Parts: sequence; C-alpha cells; structure tokens
Amino acid sequence: MKQFIDFIPLILFFIVYKLEPRVIELAGHSVSLGGIFSATAVLILASVVVYGALLIHQRKLEKGQWLTLAACLLFGGMTLAFHSETFLKWKAPVVNWLFALAFTASHFIGDKLLIQRMLGHAMSLPAEVWKRLNLAWIGFFLFCGFANLFVAFTFHEFWVDFKVFGSLGLTVLFLVAQGVYLSRHIHDEPASETKD
Repeated sequence: MKQFIDFIPLILFFIVYKLEPRVIELAGHSVSLGGIFSATAVLILASVVVYGALLIHQRKLEKGQWLTLAACLLFGGMTLAFHSETFLKWKAPVVNWLFALAFTASHFIGDKLLIQRMLGHAMSLPAEVWKRLNLAWIGFFLFCGFANLFVAFTFHEFWVDFKVFGSLGLTVLFLVAQGVYLSRHIHDEPASETKD
C-alpha cells in the first residue's frame, strides 16, 4: 500500500499530461488543464498533499521520500518558473543518480551497507551477498538515470510514458531478478524434529 501512495502524484501527473488542453472553471477561476505545465503543477500539488499527509500521519518521512519531494519541488518549480519542460526531464535522472550515490557512499560510511539497513531486519545474509546486492542497486539506479535521460531527450513524444511505465517496468524486472538471486541465499531454518 505504501508503494502505491508514492505513485499517486506520478499517476495524476500522467493523467493530466494526457488530457487534451482545455480551460475549466474552478472556484471562480479559469484554469488550464492538460499538457506538461498543468501536469507539473498537479505533480507538485499532489506531492505536497501526499507527503504532507504521510508526514502528519507517520510523524516522519523516509529519506527517499524527502529526496523525491525536494526534487519534485525544485525541478517542477523550475519547469513552471521558466516555462521549460527541460528541467522536469532532468528530475528522474538526478533522483536516480542521487540514490546510486547514497548506495555507493554506504560502502565507505557507516557500519552497514544501505541495502542491509533497508532489508537486514527481514533477512540474514552473508556479507558478500549484501555487497553484491548493494552493487546491483547502484547499477540499477545508474542505468535508470541514463535510460530516463536518453528517452527524455531522444524520444520526446514518449518520455512521459517511459517515466511512468518504463521506469515502473524496469523496477519490477529488477525486483524479480533480485528475488531470484536472493532465493538462492535464503534457506528455511530446518524444523527441529520431535521424538515420541
């Protein structure tokens, strides 16, 4: 459920982006709806509402949520202020690269790798497996950043579709591959035999 909540602003962005541009009356004001700029405004507003509600409900946000919100406000705000979608096109690559940087930094800072801090409460793995898993996440975020950048500036007509569905598809494929990899390293505890 938590992962779905994080996607609400992106889904609303996609819906508004795909609308035929039109002007609607809202509370006595004329508002443009449809296209990149109104979709960006909806993305910013939805992000503030969603993450604000999570902050009130949970009394905290995860670091990744703070990063996503800050990037949305910065790149979305610059897109609207300068009336250029170029800024928004840089949001996904930069966020992915910052995540890759955080996973990389955990190799040198702290006593546990970032992936181990995230999943260590749920499973116990050898140090070498945690290291390979952390490196896989670094590679994944680097790849996603470059893929988003390539599509945004090469296939302009598809970049929003890729941002929503391509990135989601890549994430699902990576998580499935990670699950297959982890399944080789996670073993059930042998059941203790009871003697009569």
